[in-house]
Amino acid sequence: MTDQQENTRQGVLIAFEGIDGTGKSTQIRLLAEALEKSGQTVVATREPTSGKYGKRIRELYLNRETVSHEEELELFIADRREHVRDVIRPALLAGKVVLTDRYYLSTAAYQGALGHDPEKILTLNEAFAPEPDLVLMIMIPPSVGVHRIRTLRNETLNTFEQESGLEKVAAVYDSIEREYIRRIDGAGNIAEVHERVMLQVRECLGKRILTPVS
Repeated sequence: MTDQQENTRQGVLIAFEGIDGTGKSTQIRLLAEALEKSGQTVVATREPTSGKYGKRIRELYLNRETVSHEEELELFIADRREHVRDVIRPALLAGKVVLTDRYYLSTAAYQGALGHDPEKILTLNEAFAPEPDLVLMIMIPPSVGVHRIRTLRNETLNTFEQESGLEKVAAVYDSIEREYIRRIDGAGNIAEVHERVMLQVRECLGKRILTPVS
């Protein structure tokens, strides 16, 4: 987004972040419902996308060894460029509320866990991707995330979800500091976490997106 476009954007960008198993998708759905009740037009999206680069990334869920660490990072950046161009930027310029399940902090955390410099990844993304108005980072121990994936979802862990790797990812997330980040305790039931999400949304953006649209 150019400086002029950034200055004239009317929408709001909220990103949900955290390791696998935090319940981000569920919380996005609940927040979207709350925002729509206030009359907002919501665009719920996710990364990796379903585009050509996103599909290639999802193939890595079965085997990350098919590409180098550098190639994996390049796939995530290419996928995000498309995401920004095709979904995020148009929605923001149209005054919509964009909720994204993962954004560039995920790339910094997961690629940082592989040895890349997280701050360099953030700087690279910040050069072309709109800065989020709010990042809701849901925090749980990696062991809890793994348990939820295996037990609640009844899924087999993919190559991004191994507990040893998630511990490194969580450590990188812990190290990232940006003014727009709000860390949320992911323990408890869905309703409890939703209320924590809503508390942060009300405090940070309430006047902008929770006032009924006339």
